Amino acid sequence: MIADSLLYSVYLIQFVLSVFLGLFMKYTYLIIVILFSSLSYASETIDLELNMKNTGLAYKKAVQASQLTEFNTAIDEFIKLVEVSKTAKFYKKPEQSVKGLDKVLTQARLAKQAANQQGLTAAKVPLKRIDDLRKKYHKLHEPPGFFELLFGK
Repeated sequence: MIADSLLYSVYLIQFVLSVFLGLFMKYTYLIIVILFSSLSYASETIDLELNMKNTGLAYKKAVQASQLTEFNTAIDEFIKLVEVSKTAKFYKKPEQSVKGLDKVLTQARLAKQAANQQGLTAAKVPLKRIDDLRKKYHKLHEPPGFFELLFGK
């Protein structure tokens, strides 16, 4: 009788443990799946070409601004878009690309500071440097020419 109740207790403990571990594993698996899917969603690739076009438009609005509020709105949008561009995946020389974007951000912040402290004309010099940086770093991402595709570099 004691042996039967002891055996019954052992089976009951095994059953409870198997149910508990089964649920534990199921929920652990679910949590891991959710974590990894949210990480992949966070690192979703951006449309760099579209983002750069919008960045160029914001830059143009900043350059053409005639009022300080108009300038601040445009330069804030420009800074935000460049920050987004930094999260993109660069296939050709990614370190140099991010370094170039950091330089652009520095000049944009200098332009904003100069405009707010000294007026819009003071922002022209950093804005010109942004254009120079754009020309310099766009060369990194120019598509290969016809002969380069055929024969390589």
